[in-house]
Amino acid sequence: MKLFQVTGDSPPDSPQGTESLLATDVAQVKPPPPNPWWEQIGDWLLEISARNQWVLVAIVLLTAWVANWVAKKLIVRAMRSFASRTKTKWDDHLVKNRVFEKLSHIAPTLVIYAWASLLFPDNGDLEAITQQLMLAFIIVIGGRVVSSLMDSALSIFRSTETTDSTALRSYIQVGKIVLWIVVVILAIAVLMERDPSTLLTGLGAMMTIILLVFKDSILGFVASIQLTRDDLIRCGDWIEVPKYGADGDVMEVTLHAVKVQNWDKTISTVPTPALVTGGFKNWRGMSESGGRRIKRSLHVDMNSVRFVDDDLLQRLKKIQYIQQYLDSKIGEITSWNKQKKVDESSLVNGRRLTNLGTFRAYVEAYLHNHPQISKDLTFLVRQLEPGENGVPIQIYVFSEEQRWVHYEAIAGDIFDHLLAILPEFDLAIFQNPSGADFRKL
Repeated sequence: MKLFQVTGDSPPDSPQGTESLLATDVAQVKPPPPNPWWEQIGDWLLEISARNQWVLVAIVLLTAWVANWVAKKLIVRAMRSFASRTKTKWDDHLVKNRVFEKLSHIAPTLVIYAWASLLFPDNGDLEAITQQLMLAFIIVIGGRVVSSLMDSALSIFRSTETTDSTALRSYIQVGKIVLWIVVVILAIAVLMERDPSTLLTGLGAMMTIILLVFKDSILGFVASIQLTRDDLIRCGDWIEVPKYGADGDVMEVTLHAVKVQNWDKTISTVPTPALVTGGFKNWRGMSESGGRRIKRSLHVDMNSVRFVDDDLLQRLKKIQYIQQYLDSKIGEITSWNKQKKVDESSLVNGRRLTNLGTFRAYVEAYLHNHPQISKDLTFLVRQLEPGENGVPIQIYVFSEEQRWVHYEAIAGDIFDHLLAILPEFDLAIFQNPSGADFRKL
């Protein structure tokens, strides 16, 4: 009692002492901190899953779709815009080879992987299977991204004029093969929950049997990958494979054979590996160029080639296509001969027009004015080396019409006209003697 009196404190069993102790406890006890927002979301999802599991599945799938949309529409589009504005070229190659687009597939996969425990709170096996599948998918996505990075590196080296990328292309192809072997082994190891080294040991033991049993399938598979990867053939391409009698449109490309519909409507099948090892002709470049080549020659009799005299010159001046050419050429030749003080009493001296050279000028002017001949592609009229069949005048131009029937009609009309116009230049076409020629003799 004295102690309480001296200190002035109330005894513990007194009402004042009890109230002071309660006040001290309340002051010392602090409220617990709130849970983080991600834990609150997890508790909310668990509460929803207890009510209806399918609602939770829909929420997770919707979140994965939103993550995919954000990654593709916002991040990938922003990277494309950034690459187009920079002066460097390497980022343009990354965009061209779709590196960022392939990398964006990781976003929805990570969402499903992280929320697998919420999808199957009471089933650990399904949760583990889901996470294994997502992890294997992430490995495959990583392989695709690395493959695109290799393609980008090849494109960057090709864009430099001082770099020879021929050997680099071979190294990258070998690197891709090794890359995908590693990706497949890692993905299978994740799915089977095994050590990748054990898979490599078993694979080495079975490789001989696999090569013997599936030799044709493996060759066809590799060949089809090469054809599609390098874009050597597509359905609808016009190809020629003389060894197999194939000349027509590609109908189907399968693992073992390529089906071709020939122009006579017959069907030819070409082994897929034969297109890689034996080679073939693809006319796609012609159809994409916007023109089809006309490469034909007129064989002029050498005995009909001569200088242009006054009578022939007066007749040639009536041809509208070469009037300007004749005026310009005659003025040039006359000026040159006067400057050199040429004795024109002999045809050997000085420069003179020939009927063959004037005919070449007419052919060029005629084709330049032809509505079906392309002026943007190669345009050439040239004289080849004279031989036993006369002097070849070759026409090397491109028709704007690519359809076979119309193309042949255009080429036929052009050469019909040139054969008919040759006598106007006092030229004759070369032709080997026939029976009728000998009877006339």
